[in-house]
Amino acid sequence: MTDSEPGTHEAFGLFGSLRRALAHLIELVYTRLELASVEVEATVRHALSLVLWSIVAIFCGSLSALLLVLTILIAFWDTHRLLAAGLIAVFFAIVSISAALVVRHRIRTRPRLLAASIAELKRDAAALS
Repeated sequence: MTDSEPGTHEAFGLFGSLRRALAHLIELVYTRLELASVEVEATVRHALSLVLWSIVAIFCGSLSALLLVLTILIAFWDTHRLLAAGLIAVFFAIVSISAALVVRHRIRTRPRLLAASIAELKRDAAALS
């Protein structure tokens, strides 16, 4: 077959179009996977930071609370030590319940993992439809 025969350009044109469409599809998938990996990396980095700062806060807060409790109990040891101990216990119970409610709220309202990637894939599907 020569280039001047009918149908030759159509076949190459069709295969060329399919090749370009496949290349665009591969590029699209690559971009979406790259976006997903960036999102996962950011989520992991954020989680590790949260864990580290939570450990520091819990350690320092516990040490401060222990020293404060000891100071209050020593100050009221001769007069109202049971009242002071009871009020301190109630205070820590209220703080504990409040913290648990905050944690429960944050767990329920956390953003979905890979939300941006899912939204982009939905837009891609809508564009292809």
